[in-house]
Amino acid sequence: MTPDTVLVLKRRLAQLGRGLALALVLIWSVGPITMIVVAAFTPEKEIFSVTKSAGWQPTLENFVMLWAKWGDFFTGLLNSLIVTLGATLLAVVVSTLAGFGYSRWQSRLLASSAFSMIALRLLPPIVTTLPLFPIVNAFGLNDTYLVLILLYAAFFVSMGTMVMRTFIDQIPRELDEAAMVDGATSLQILRRVILPLCGQGMIAVAIFVIVYAWNEFLFAFIFTTKFAKTAPLVMSEMVGSLDGVEWGVVFAATTVQLLPVLIFVVLCQRHLIEGLTAGATKG
Repeated sequence: MTPDTVLVLKRRLAQLGRGLALALVLIWSVGPITMIVVAAFTPEKEIFSVTKSAGWQPTLENFVMLWAKWGDFFTGLLNSLIVTLGATLLAVVVSTLAGFGYSRWQSRLLASSAFSMIALRLLPPIVTTLPLFPIVNAFGLNDTYLVLILLYAAFFVSMGTMVMRTFIDQIPRELDEAAMVDGATSLQILRRVILPLCGQGMIAVAIFVIVYAWNEFLFAFIFTTKFAKTAPLVMSEMVGSLDGVEWGVVFAATTVQLLPVLIFVVLCQRHLIEGLTAGATKG
């Protein structure tokens, strides 16, 4: 074979390898979601059937049963929405303020606190959850929206702060200095200079918090019982029902709980990618 033929063959093999890798990633990530959604529209007796009927027709039976038997699930969805929005707002505000401080001021104390935040973030949630229970109980915050909002926001403030610091580092300090010459205070600089230029970072932090808070189970399981019970907690009750597990209803609930955040992430994926790669090409 000529050198040109060998080069063309190598390029085609490389393209084939990339195509296979992409196909495997799609099967790994999209496959389970597709199976769940398909199962939600499948009659329960056929979900785990090895020999499904050739004339399969989608049905809404599982969703009707979900509405009829598990009204608490939709209340849990509303609770999840309230907690998610509250935690997202709090985490974005605190992360932005902290990121501004870490970006514009330098000291050993700040550097040490940044390391401590990252170290605490690496601990399993259960390690920090159990010591918090008597404190939460003492303040009467059990089974409230507030305790979940505070915990979810606090859990992601460390990562959110680092993301916002990276974004704010890319904003020229000359803009701050020009604003200071005009008599602007630090808060005015943050509001009029920094915030308009780091909106994508705030969106990226919001996406991370939304995905986490919407699906979180451990904190909801420990700190809520009835009033603030979220959708994942109700779904766990479906699986542990004494009447037996109705898998069609479980898959229907999973689909209803999954689709909103999935659609949200797909619509905001550009901002998410920019948040993850912030500072990667900084000279």
